[in-house]
Amino acid sequence: MPEALRTTARRDEDVHFERVAGPITYRARTDKPVQYVTVANGQGAVLGCLWANDEDDAAGWTVRTAGGDEAFNRGALYVSRLRDAKARGISPTAALAELLRYSDPANPSHVVPGSLTGAPSLAALRERLAGD
Repeated sequence: MPEALRTTARRDEDVHFERVAGPITYRARTDKPVQYVTVANGQGAVLGCLWANDEDDAAGWTVRTAGGDEAFNRGALYVSRLRDAKARGISPTAALAELLRYSDPANPSHVVPGSLTGAPSLAALRERLAGD
C-alpha cells in the first residue's frame, strides 16, 4: 500500500482530553464521628461495616480483614447500594437506615438487625475491625 494512502489527518491533530464524571458517590473519608451497621454472612460471621457521617456527606464500606475474600467481594453490593442512595439524594445516615430496614437475613449477606451504633471516628472503626 502506498505511503500516501496510510497517512491520515488524525496523526497531525492535537489530542484533547475531557474530564468525564464518574458515578455520584458520598465522600470516602471523614475525621468526624460515624454511625455504622454491621454486615454478616449467612452463617453470622462479620464481613464488615457500612458507615456514614452526614456533616461531611460521607459513607462507605469498611471490610473486616479476617473476613477474607468473601468480605471484600460482598462489600461491592453495599457500595453499589450506597451509590444508588446518593443518586436519589438521600443523606448518608438515611441510607444506612434504609439498608438496615430492607436487609434480609436469608440473603448470603445482610445488615445485622439492631447493629446501628456509633464510633468516634472512621479510623477507630477500622481499627476495631482489624482487631477482630
